[in-house]
Amino acid sequence: MPDRRSYDDPCGIARALDVVGERWALLVVRELLLGPKRYTDLARGLPGSSPTVLSQRLRDLEAAGLVTRSAAGPPVGGHVYALTPRGRDLEDVLLALGRWGSRTEQTSAGALGTDALVLALRTTADPARLAGWSARVELRVEDGAGPDRIVLTVDGGRLAAVRGAADRPDAVLAGRASALRPVVFGRRALDDALAAGDLRVEGEESVVRRLLAAVVPPVPA
Repeated sequence: MPDRRSYDDPCGIARALDVVGERWALLVVRELLLGPKRYTDLARGLPGSSPTVLSQRLRDLEAAGLVTRSAAGPPVGGHVYALTPRGRDLEDVLLALGRWGSRTEQTSAGALGTDALVLALRTTADPARLAGWSARVELRVEDGAGPDRIVLTVDGGRLAAVRGAADRPDAVLAGRASALRPVVFGRRALDDALAAGDLRVEGEESVVRRLLAAVVPPVPA
C-alpha cells in the first residue's frame, strides 16, 4: 500500500505486518471471522474505534485483498463486508494470538463483544476434551434489537463457529452476553444461571454441559 509506511524488510513477518499491523486491522478481521457484517455492526463490535479510523482500516484491508465490500440486499441497504479466502487464512493466526494473549494479565474493564466472546471460547476449548464426540449448539446472545445467533460445532476435536441459526441443533444456550460470559469461563455455575432465569437451555442440556466442561480458563503467565 503506497500511502502507508513499510518496514521494508523481506521477512514474512514484516511483510504480514505491512498489511495487518495497523491499529484495529486485526480486530476488524476478528469481527468478520464468523460471517459478513454491515458497517454499523462492525462499529458496534469495535466501540473504541472512531468512524474515520474504522473506514480507513476497511479500505486498507479491501485494497490488500483481505476484505470485500458488496451491496446489502433489501430491506437493509448499504454495504456488507466479508473476508476473502486470503482474509480467512488469518483465522488460525488470530486463534493462536488469542491463546497467547489470554495468558497475559487482563487490565481492560471493557465488555467482551459477541464475536470476541466466541473467539475466546474457541481459543480456550481443550482439544482433548473435544475429541471423541460431535455436536452442534446454537448460542443466542440476546443483546440489542434481536438475538445474535452463533452455531458452535464440535467435530474432530475442534470447535468451529459461524454466525447464523442452526438447523436442528442438539441444544440451544440463550441469554444476555453479561450472563453468558461468567458461565462460559467458569466464574459462575450453569445451574445458578439457569435457576435465576439469566440463561436458558433448550434441547440436550448434557451437550451444553459437556461443551462448557471443555473450556479451560487460561492461567496468566
